[in-house]
Amino acid sequence: MIKGGRRYPLVVYTRMMDRWWPAIFTLGLALLALAWALRSWGFEDWRWLATTSIGGLNIFIGILLLILRKSAYVQPFSNHLRLVTPFLRLNISYKRFRRASSANMGTLFPRDSVSSWRAEIIEPMAKMTALVIELSGYPMSQSTLRLFLSPLFFKDKTPHFVILVDDWMRFSNELESIRAGVGTVSAPQQKRRDSSILSRLPSKDK
Repeated sequence: MIKGGRRYPLVVYTRMMDRWWPAIFTLGLALLALAWALRSWGFEDWRWLATTSIGGLNIFIGILLLILRKSAYVQPFSNHLRLVTPFLRLNISYKRFRRASSANMGTLFPRDSVSSWRAEIIEPMAKMTALVIELSGYPMSQSTLRLFLSPLFFKDKTPHFVILVDDWMRFSNELESIRAGVGTVSAPQQKRRDSSILSRLPSKDK
């Protein structure tokens, strides 16, 4: 079995679930309180039972989102980069890599170029640095990828992925070193090398 590197949680999914699970969980508690009130006030059984069921479902979904908040991640392997979300598990061969560059999320997705609800999601991440990996082609159809991945993985229609993790430099350094077959890099090396995988991406596949 091929040993992989560190798993890096995808910030886009973590932040989205951090927004959703408290609201859904709280709504479930409110519905359970309403169901108790309906029963106390003598309403028909089906009313408070239905409200109880919906409330319980909301609580379950809220807890599930809390558990899954860091289940979406990227992980480098010796010959591919693995991208995992709650709905998709994808291996991206390094042979598809063309180049990589770092970019600010606010620059990739300017507020005036996205919808208002998407702008609210991007705002707390706007100053974070993402790694944009440009590809020779996608490992599956673009329409399928856009169906199962967040729109924040795509800055335009060219083959690429926008990867946002908490420590983009450590991720890019580890990705580079694993591709080169030398394992992980040390902390001092990470601080010295701010060019990341930008200069070496094509080297392995020439």
